[in-house]
Amino acid sequence: MSDSIKHECGIVLLRLLKPLEYYVAKYGTAFYGPDKMYLLMEKQHNRGQDGAGLGCVKFDMDPGTRYMSRIRSTQANPIKDIFSQLHAGVQSVVGQKSERMKDVNWLKNHTDLIGELYLGHLRYGTFGKNAIENTHPFLRENNWMSKNLMIAGNFNLTNVDELFTSLINIGQHPNKTSDTVTILEKLGHFLDDENEDLYRKYKKQGASKKEISPLIARNLDISTILSNASKYWDGGYVLGGLLGHGDAFIMRDPSGIRPAYFYKDDEVLVATSERPVIQTTFKVPIESIQEIEPGHALIIKKDGQFSNVEVKKPLPRKSCSFERIYFSRGSDADIYRERKKLGKLLVPAILRTIDHDLENTIFSYIPNTAIAAYKGMVEGLHEFCDAVKKDRLVQLQGDMDPAKIEKILQLRPRIDQIAVKDAKLRTFITQDNARDDLVTHVYDVTYGVVKEYQDSLVVIDDSVVRGTTLKNSIIRILDRLGPKRIIIVSSAPQIRYPDCYGIDMAKLSDFIAFRATIELLKDTRQEAIINDVYKKCKASQLLPKEDVVNHVRDIYKPFKPEEISAKIAEMLHTTDVNAEIEIVFQTIEDLHAACPGHKGDWYFTGEYPTPGGNKVCNRSFVNYIEGKNERAY
Repeated sequence: MSDSIKHECGIVLLRLLKPLEYYVAKYGTAFYGPDKMYLLMEKQHNRGQDGAGLGCVKFDMDPGTRYMSRIRSTQANPIKDIFSQLHAGVQSVVGQKSERMKDVNWLKNHTDLIGELYLGHLRYGTFGKNAIENTHPFLRENNWMSKNLMIAGNFNLTNVDELFTSLINIGQHPNKTSDTVTILEKLGHFLDDENEDLYRKYKKQGASKKEISPLIARNLDISTILSNASKYWDGGYVLGGLLGHGDAFIMRDPSGIRPAYFYKDDEVLVATSERPVIQTTFKVPIESIQEIEPGHALIIKKDGQFSNVEVKKPLPRKSCSFERIYFSRGSDADIYRERKKLGKLLVPAILRTIDHDLENTIFSYIPNTAIAAYKGMVEGLHEFCDAVKKDRLVQLQGDMDPAKIEKILQLRPRIDQIAVKDAKLRTFITQDNARDDLVTHVYDVTYGVVKEYQDSLVVIDDSVVRGTTLKNSIIRILDRLGPKRIIIVSSAPQIRYPDCYGIDMAKLSDFIAFRATIELLKDTRQEAIINDVYKKCKASQLLPKEDVVNHVRDIYKPFKPEEISAKIAEMLHTTDVNAEIEIVFQTIEDLHAACPGHKGDWYFTGEYPTPGGNKVCNRSFVNYIEGKNERAY
C-alpha cells in the first residue's frame, strides 16, 4: 500500500503449562517465557509501532508480594525498549551474583516479569494520543486476586457512547469514554458480580472468608462473564485478558472480523493475531495451529485446563479481507497464495488495457508489499503467453521453420524492477514545495529499461486509498523514465467506505474513489443525489443503530466502476507529468474468488457486518458535508 494507513493492533497470550523449573532444566534459561514473548511480539511488529506493552501474572505468590505486573512503552522501538527494561531490571537486582540468573524461584520473587502467564500488545493508534495512558495492557486492580483484571486487544467498537451510558446507569463513574476503558469496566462489573455471587454461595455453605477466596478463583465462570459483558458490543475485536489468580482468556467477535489463532502442547498454550508467528517461534507445522472461531473464547483456567467455548452467537462470517490483501504478514501460507491469486486474476483486465501489446509494455510493482500480487500477475502473464505460443505453433501445421518457431517462442512479458525504495526520508523541510520535491526522491528508478514515449509501464500496488502518494510521489517518479502510459493496478477494489473496526480509515473525504464520485456527480449535474443522501444520513443519526441502512451507497449507483476509475486517473494526473495515466482496480467478484474465507468487504461494498457500521458510514458522510474533519465514531 503506497499510502500510509494505520491499522489493527497485535496481541499475544502465553501460558506456561509446566513449573518454571522445567524450562530452566530443559532450555537452560529462566527467561523462557520473556524470550518467547519477545519473538512472538517482534514477529508481529507490523501490527503496531506506536506502542507496546507486556503484562505478567505470577502464580501462588505469598500475601504482600506483587503478583501482577505490566510494562509499557511508546518509544521509537517500543518492543526493544520493553525487553531492554525487563533485562536491565533483572540485572540491577541480580548484581554480581550470576548464579541467580538461573534461580527461577528467586527471580520470580524479586523481579516483576518472571511468571507463568503473559499478555503482550502492539498498538497502532487509530484513536487517542500515542501516550502511555493509551497503551495496553490496561489494568483494573483490587485486593481480591480474582477481581484483578488486565486486558489488551485488537478492537474498535462503534457504540462506545451508548455503552458508556450503560455504565453510568449501573452506578459507575468512568473517567474516560474510550472503547478500551469501556470494555475494561464492563468486564470488571460482571467479574465483580460473579465474585459476589460465589462469595454468597460459599458463605451460605459455611466456608470461612479465607477458604472462600480459593473457591471463588477455582470456580469463576469466565464464559458467563464474557457473554454478559459483550452482550451489546458492536464492532470488531479480539480481546485478551488475565485475572490476578491465574485464569486467562482470548475472545473473538461474532463476525470474525479480527483474526486470532492458538496452539497448545504439553509445555505452552499460546494465542496470537497471526498464525506464522506461532509456527516460527515454536517450530510447529501449520496443521497444529487452530483458529479461534467467531463468537468463541479460549478460556484457560489457572490449573491449566482450557476450553474453546461459544460466548456470543456467531453471525455470518465477515473476516476482514484487508488482512489478506495487505495488513497481515505475507509469510502465512494461505495469505501468500491468496495475494498471488489477486494478482493473477487481474491479468485479463490488464491485457485489455494495454490492447494485448506485450512487446511495448513493462510490468513491475511498488511498494515491496505488493510483491506477492506481482508474482501472481507475472504467472498469469506467462500462462497467457504459453497459450498464445501453443496456438501459434499449432497454426504452423508442421512447418518447422526454426526462424518462425524462434519468433513464436520469443513472446514473453517484459519483467523489470523499476522502482527501489532507497530510504525513509524525514520531512524536516518545512516549505511545502521543497518537501514535495524531497518526497519524489524516496524511490530510485531503473534507467535505460523503458523505451521513451513508446512503452507502457504497468505497476501493481496492494491498494489505492487516498491516492496522495501516487499523485505526489510515485507517478512523478515513474514519469522520469519517459513512458507513454503509466497504468496503476490495484490488487484491491475501489475503497469507497470508511472502516470502524480497527483501521484508520474513518473519513470519507480521505478516499480518492469517493472524491472522484462526488466530482462525477457534479460533472453530470447530479448534485441533487448528494443533497438527498445528506438528508437521509442526517435523519438516520436519530435512529437506533439496528434500524439504520447505509445511504452512502446511493452516491455510487449512477456510475460504473470503470467510470470512477477513469475519473481517479484524471485526478492523479498533474500538469508536470507527461505520461498518460490509467488505473485498473480488482473486482469484488475476483476478490471473493481469491479470498473465499474472508468476505468482510465493507470497505468496497458498504455491506457492514454490524449495525453500527451503517451508522458510522452515514455519520462520516454528514461530517464530510458539514466540513467536520473528525472520525465518525
